[in-house]
Amino acid sequence: MEKWLTKDFEVENKNPSEAAIRRWRAAVSIVKNPRRRFRMVADLAKRFEAEKKRRTIKEKIRVALYVQKAALQFIDAGGRAEYRLPEEAREAGFSIHPDELSSIVRSHDIKGLKIHGGVEGIARKICVSLNEGVSTDDLPTRQKIYGFNSYTEKPSRTFLMFVWDALHDLTLNILMVCAVVSIGVGIPTEGWPKGIYDGVGILLSIFLVVMVTAISDFKQSLQFKDLDREKKKIFIQVTRDGRRNKVSIYDLVVGDIVHLSIGNQVPADGIYISGYSLLIDESSLSGESEPVNVYEEKPFFLSGTKVLDGSGKMLVTTVGMRTEWGKLMETLNEGGEDETPLQVKLNGVATVIGKIGLTFAVLTFLVLIVRYLAEKALNNEFSDWSSSDALTILNYFATAVTIIVVAVPEGLPLAVTLSLAFAMKKLMEERALVRHLSACETMGSATCICTDKTGTLTTNHMVVDKVWISEKSIDVKGNASDVLESEISGRVLGILLQAIFLNTSSEVVTDDNGKNIILGTPTEAALLEFGLLLGDDFDAQRREFKILKVEPFNSVRKKMSLLAALPDGGVRAFCKGASEIILRMCDKIVDCNGEPVHLPEEQVKNIADVINGFASGALRTLCLAFKDVDDTSIENSIPDSGYTLIAVVGIKDPVRPGVKDAVLTCLAAGITVRMVTGDNIYTAMAIARECGILTDGVALEGPEFRSMSPEQMKDIIPRIQVMARSLPLDKHTLVTHLRKMFSEVVAVTGDGTNDAPALHESDIGLAMGIEGTEVAKENADVIILDDNFKTIVNVAKWGRAVYINIQKFVQFQLTVNVVALVLNFVSACIAGSAPLTAVQLLWVNMIMDTLGALALATEPPNEGLMKRLPVGRGVSFITKAMWRNIIGHSIYQLAVLGVLFFDGKQLLKLSGSDASDVLNTLIFNTFVFCQVFNEINSRDIEKINIFRGIFDSWIFLGVMVSTVVFQVIIVEFLGDFASTVPLSWQLWLLSILLGSVSLLVAVILKCIPVERDTSHTTTNHHDGYEALPSGDNLA
Repeated sequence: MEKWLTKDFEVENKNPSEAAIRRWRAAVSIVKNPRRRFRMVADLAKRFEAEKKRRTIKEKIRVALYVQKAALQFIDAGGRAEYRLPEEAREAGFSIHPDELSSIVRSHDIKGLKIHGGVEGIARKICVSLNEGVSTDDLPTRQKIYGFNSYTEKPSRTFLMFVWDALHDLTLNILMVCAVVSIGVGIPTEGWPKGIYDGVGILLSIFLVVMVTAISDFKQSLQFKDLDREKKKIFIQVTRDGRRNKVSIYDLVVGDIVHLSIGNQVPADGIYISGYSLLIDESSLSGESEPVNVYEEKPFFLSGTKVLDGSGKMLVTTVGMRTEWGKLMETLNEGGEDETPLQVKLNGVATVIGKIGLTFAVLTFLVLIVRYLAEKALNNEFSDWSSSDALTILNYFATAVTIIVVAVPEGLPLAVTLSLAFAMKKLMEERALVRHLSACETMGSATCICTDKTGTLTTNHMVVDKVWISEKSIDVKGNASDVLESEISGRVLGILLQAIFLNTSSEVVTDDNGKNIILGTPTEAALLEFGLLLGDDFDAQRREFKILKVEPFNSVRKKMSLLAALPDGGVRAFCKGASEIILRMCDKIVDCNGEPVHLPEEQVKNIADVINGFASGALRTLCLAFKDVDDTSIENSIPDSGYTLIAVVGIKDPVRPGVKDAVLTCLAAGITVRMVTGDNIYTAMAIARECGILTDGVALEGPEFRSMSPEQMKDIIPRIQVMARSLPLDKHTLVTHLRKMFSEVVAVTGDGTNDAPALHESDIGLAMGIEGTEVAKENADVIILDDNFKTIVNVAKWGRAVYINIQKFVQFQLTVNVVALVLNFVSACIAGSAPLTAVQLLWVNMIMDTLGALALATEPPNEGLMKRLPVGRGVSFITKAMWRNIIGHSIYQLAVLGVLFFDGKQLLKLSGSDASDVLNTLIFNTFVFCQVFNEINSRDIEKINIFRGIFDSWIFLGVMVSTVVFQVIIVEFLGDFASTVPLSWQLWLLSILLGSVSLLVAVILKCIPVERDTSHTTTNHHDGYEALPSGDNLA
């Protein structure tokens, strides 16, 4: 079957082309309910309109930004617009109109800003101190006058909307008409109330189908809504009430003092207060790729732009829908999300089966009509027509339409959405936020994970463990102050504390209880905590020195530098970062008296040995250095050489508990784990060995990798287990080659702004939720909220569960399809009647569609999923093992039902006027119990023990019990509507026994070996199933 689908129903798992999307949609020809089936599919027309709107807004911004000079000259010539301040704003003490404030920043009106007295003047007019920030008590007033920092969102869909969607099923609409006509013809023909039973039965069945469908879809929508809410939890650091703390970007108000650093998204429009080397990417707003420097002369920030480099503070001036970003946000979700490859493939399967079903339905109707007309002709009644004849033909038509209802597996693509929604909700509980549906699906096929070290494999709770200073290696314990003061001179200690407290982008603040809290990265927090242990005061150091310039740390420079004016009038540069980089910049070292002395080559080697010794003990190493700058003419230029080495610091970052087991789980599952880190190679190797990543593979450094030829890379990449001192570009190159050279399905972790290209290039981008920047999160498919490698393994496990659960459901549904179609068609051809009525077929459709999807598509993963190899690219979704089970169960069910239909009366010795009704009810009951037991069989496609873990899935058990209970009600109590009669206990027992024989049939089928398709799998990967087990493993 899938050979027919390859051409039209193949899309990329990430960023599929519009041509591929349009191609598969054009190929979908038989759809009962487009409104529901394509509910979770991107609306290309809306998407095009939204893109057009975005382009218009961006062009408007671009013009405002790049033609502002001429525009402002024109404004000056013609006079500025006047804004009348609202009375409530005046009463609250504000003296600038919200629209005027918005206009100054949006149009980068530097003259307008100066007219109002610059950033200090604006701060006065909106009643805020640039040091203290806004008062918490003022928040409601500011939100009332200047607005909320939230964006217009589409209203949520109500339950009735989902009912309305379900009612758009064409076949159900036809059956409604048939039911109404049946009632209209039945009453005069068969009298009241008998004449309404068939019609009302169909209407009740339709009502039940619609309600169950709507409830299922509505619950899915609530799950997606919860996930959307989680996606919007973005926090930023602000100063309020004189304290620095984190708040949600949606709680920002005009007047807030926001602290920006690399990777932050600017959360509102604002004006620069202070900062260092701020470089802003405005491409998301203006479309211009060239980043913009922000400083005193160009002080404007626009909401939605991103901080590429530097750090600083800004004053919030405009929030929410008054910003251009707010207008853009309105258009972001228009058109919906791209469909996943599995959804597309199953749309193709549904189309093929739908065509077959439609053919069978038409043939069944034609056979029934031709036989009926032939019988009338043979009985010389061809000219004698009555309303009962019309009712018979109407029932034939209703049966044919119901066959289409059953035959077109509308639930296949929707089952993927159901399974993904369920998996995403469970992953949310396990601290993983899935941003794109397809990522959850693709993660199940991952063959390689390229992971960071810090915070992902390690705890990210860092402490200074060792210090090499004044040619002495000192173990740092709780009594660090006493040890260091006894070992080194006061002058050396003073220079060390300057390097720690000045050259940092973090801050030490006090909470309400007077306790010190460090705000910043874990590495800097460890250094500051070490400095505080030495008994020094962070604020006192910062007040004593004036900071002139800062070059913040990033993953390319691998160092942070700072220029500070000394109290005595000199200028001093400080530098810290990757040990070998800083060591190369030094030509002097601080001696035991605190004096800079020459650093000979021999001592450089000794220090390198110290660094490697620290690193081999799994410590992160940093070097701290300083340089006194004599030439004041270059006070704003930080030197790159001639530094004096102060100390080598070894920071301990323990491996997370459970990481080694998680890595071993990956290896058992055929997933290669590679560590890609910016750390020292010895540190990386030590941690990698502790985690079980580095075994017999290769560990190398980024510069060595970059210098290789393509042929050398092709040879070494499969053996790489650790890459240290890597740049983001190295990670991107590795990911690209793994995907293109080796057809690997690659998952990549990232936390920094520069990781965005690798996250985007990978099959699954995994951003860190705690340490990850907003830029990294925006480019990721999954956000690991606890930064833990074990959570990544859980995502892979759930991805595999989604894939296997959909396979189970497809096997189950196709079996029901085959049996229902063949049974009705053969019966119509031979006997001239169909054993299953429209109402019964509608109930069967609900069992195999909505209820079947709920039971099988939501099963939790079992540990066995991570003991098989990943599914390779291009492997058939419907495997040979599935076809074996489908065909085998279909043959058994058709044989049983065929014998009952043609010889049931004789075999069971049924007699009397109701013998036909009893037999048809028995056939219906047996058919349903065959599906109940087949649903249990479908829990495992290859293993014999299908009861393993059954009590872990309460949804499955609930569906099974509900199906059996409702079947009893239909047979015993709703006979008039469902064309059934009550059965004796012996016939109930027979129905259950015949259904349960399916369990034995499954055992026999699973002992039949099937050839495995390995033509599309990558090296060491197969189609997702283990070789057929034998002996004890068969269960």
